[in-house]
Amino acid sequence: MLRQFLSALLIVASGMTVACAQHAESQSDKPVVTGAERIADYLPMLRNKQVAIVANQTSVVEQTHLVDTLLSLGVNIKCVFAPEHGFRGTADAGEHVSSSTDAKTGLPIVSLYGNHKKPTTGDLRSVNIVLFDIQDVGVRFYTYISTLHYVMEACAESNISLFVLDRPNPNGFYIDGPVLDTANRSFVGMHPVPIVHGMTIAEYAQMINGEGWLANAEKCDLKIVRCLNYSHTTRYQLPIKPSPNLPTYRSVLLYPSLGLFEGTFMSVARGTDFPFEAFGHPDYQSAIFEFEPKSVAGAKNPPFKNMVCRGLDLRHISIDKLENIARINLKYLIDSYQYFKSNPKFFNSFFTKLVGTAQLRQQIEQGLAEDEIRESWQIDLSDFQRIRKKYLLYEDF
Repeated sequence: MLRQFLSALLIVASGMTVACAQHAESQSDKPVVTGAERIADYLPMLRNKQVAIVANQTSVVEQTHLVDTLLSLGVNIKCVFAPEHGFRGTADAGEHVSSSTDAKTGLPIVSLYGNHKKPTTGDLRSVNIVLFDIQDVGVRFYTYISTLHYVMEACAESNISLFVLDRPNPNGFYIDGPVLDTANRSFVGMHPVPIVHGMTIAEYAQMINGEGWLANAEKCDLKIVRCLNYSHTTRYQLPIKPSPNLPTYRSVLLYPSLGLFEGTFMSVARGTDFPFEAFGHPDYQSAIFEFEPKSVAGAKNPPFKNMVCRGLDLRHISIDKLENIARINLKYLIDSYQYFKSNPKFFNSFFTKLVGTAQLRQQIEQGLAEDEIRESWQIDLSDFQRIRKKYLLYEDF
């Protein structure tokens, strides 16, 4: 097997993206090939190196975890770094994840969502190369891109190369939402980008480097293994759920819109079989649809646990319609606020960090229509679009 891999090698210069002649071929009728699947293109760079991998349950190649695959090929893996939700992707949103040892491989699992979010010098002491292979969903407040930032920063400070094994963005066919005001920077939004940024994880890494967003404007020695047969017009359904409460393609498509409710007192149906496919509140009396959150894996203490919530069921919306809309739906949030506007607790302190700007809450409280709010985003979105284009690896929409 190793000889077959070696015969297909493509050696690349430092700092250059891994290329392939197939990249220029028509992508329309060919299955997407993720960066992780292109083992022959990056395996030689791992030879005689001490490797760390940033990975979770999505880091899979042909139904086998990337860690297991590389170990079987003789790669010297020193440790695994795990993001929010942990290495197995089962921890609740925001739940502290402790470092541990992987029962199957005996490898140390270093949590980047526990005592620290950035690899320490000690974590990287015996490492020459870091691989990053995590499936993102293309939404600013989804924290895997914040983990990417800190991994890049740690690699830059320790003069370690970072290989990003790219994966498609299931929301990569549009950009939308307010651009983050850096005064509101947090782990759920570190960069001045819109809520939906329309970039793959590797494109985003290039932007972090190119825009000087790392501490002291340092540059990470970044190497990229591209996807094949992918463009920003591709509609890509994830083969593995990226986190416990995004179990379906519909939930991933609705996440940019319903994620805004996480900064309010509304439920997004965590603790049900359809998280991020419905929303509601126990006092939403005018709504007909009912659901009752329970303690389940990935949502141990959901909002309104064991209470009947009333709200809106979005599971009837077709996938085609959601893909064609290609924008954040503010109507859900605006209508809910109008119903509860006499309650001063509708918005919580997390909302501004989540959205990235104080303006959206003010606009909703002032009663602005969705079109007026969206119009206020356009200049910043146009400016972002110009920046984004510099870092794209794939044909744009």
